[in-house]
Amino acid sequence: MPSPLAITRAVSSAIASCELTHLERVPIDVTVARAQHQQYERALAESGYIVERLDADASLPDSVFVEDIAVVFDELAILTRPGAESRRAETAPVAAVLARHRRCETIQAPATIDGGDVLVAGRRVFVGRSSRTNDAAVVQMERLLQPIGYSVTAVTVDGCLHLKSAVTVVDERLLLVNPEWIDVDTFDDFDVIAVDPGEPMAANALRLRDRIVFPSAFPATAQRLARRGLRLQTVDASELTKAEGAVTCCSLIVEHR
Repeated sequence: MPSPLAITRAVSSAIASCELTHLERVPIDVTVARAQHQQYERALAESGYIVERLDADASLPDSVFVEDIAVVFDELAILTRPGAESRRAETAPVAAVLARHRRCETIQAPATIDGGDVLVAGRRVFVGRSSRTNDAAVVQMERLLQPIGYSVTAVTVDGCLHLKSAVTVVDERLLLVNPEWIDVDTFDDFDVIAVDPGEPMAANALRLRDRIVFPSAFPATAQRLARRGLRLQTVDASELTKAEGAVTCCSLIVEHR
């Protein structure tokens, strides 16, 4: 079977001018951010993924966060319409890569949606209503996904940027959650691990085929994951975190069907 693909995009020299919603702006060291991103890409490659890195663009500060530009399923890829207007020019290069691997559909105005607001857990799709994703997007996601066997559930996001800031999938039927930012009862069909209370930003983890990529900044939550038998590979994502980024944000995973 061919190796799965991980689409990434190099860190923009303008990342310090990124969109911010919940964090105060602080200096970002571009050189360090690029080194951390390369470490992240190495983790993807070590897990068996072919990393296809798109070039950086100095006119697109947030473009390293490719997850927001599409949601990839076995049957199709859905190109988003990002909630921040400044990010809509990021779509074309990502779409060109995805078109080689999937049939592509596109979210249309007036809908807005970021990929970070979409959690796929088996055949269930949870869409976060946030400052970046609106109800019109939920309707369009249902229209595209229900005919091919997915259920779509809208979830209110409170206190963080994206749904996947508050909940991510770490194993079959197992979620990592911050219960302060999400109604855990929405996910009553799943088992959950709560983040350590002292690490509220620790709910974002990237599940790969053989490991979980997880930020090294959250050791107490990492211990909770390890106690459940999960294999972790920690990475330093501190500079990208200053741009409201996280480990799921920096790649689009394309599994071969």
